[in-house]
Amino acid sequence: MIIWGINPVVEALRADRVKALRVGGRGDGRLADLLALARARGVRVYQVGRDELDRDARRGVHQGVVAEIEAPPDYSIEELLRAATSPPLFLVLDGIEDPHNLGAILRTADAAGVHGIVRQSRRAAALDGTAAKASAGAVAHVRIAEVVNIARALGELKEAGLWTVGLAADGGIPYTAVDFTLPSAIVLGAEGIGLRRLVRDTCDHLAVVPMRGHVGSLNVSVAAGVALFEALRQRELGKA
Repeated sequence: MIIWGINPVVEALRADRVKALRVGGRGDGRLADLLALARARGVRVYQVGRDELDRDARRGVHQGVVAEIEAPPDYSIEELLRAATSPPLFLVLDGIEDPHNLGAILRTADAAGVHGIVRQSRRAAALDGTAAKASAGAVAHVRIAEVVNIARALGELKEAGLWTVGLAADGGIPYTAVDFTLPSAIVLGAEGIGLRRLVRDTCDHLAVVPMRGHVGSLNVSVAAGVALFEALRQRELGKA
């Protein structure tokens, strides 16, 4: 698995997932700090040309470093549930195909303290490369379970006591009316088509983010941030 960019590689080093580094030329102080961390972790570093870095990073913005890393741990839903604190907060991704959106969602999920992400394994963006870069390294820390059937996974979460809340433009209640202090799983649909019918029908609630302008919906990564930080706000208010 290949990732690139200073932040993603630093976080992968901190998570002890880097197998080898390739760097090119002289970088800034951040790259020097990254190399010092690599040496401290016993990671092998190879000096290569910029052309090789460009090729490995598929012409992405690699900032002078590309890393070969171990694949993320393959969690089951049961393992995510066991590791979650109470009340658990999960994110369910029903076929997010854009790696920039996936990376942004992972970054937001980590910032909001999500206990686990359940995502469709087919017709979904890969977790390496662009998604890892867009996540600013969060991909190294967020626990993810890959599943074949999202509706079945929602059933498993519901059996464990989580309320499943799908975000949809035609949702029946505003997202702020949902009680996110309860064990919750926020469900997001794919770009363009949104939640699939069976997934919609499986959710306990369909909630909407009210739109006041001319466009009809938010980018899926923005919608994820809006809902997750509403959940965080409610939970912090409850503690207070």
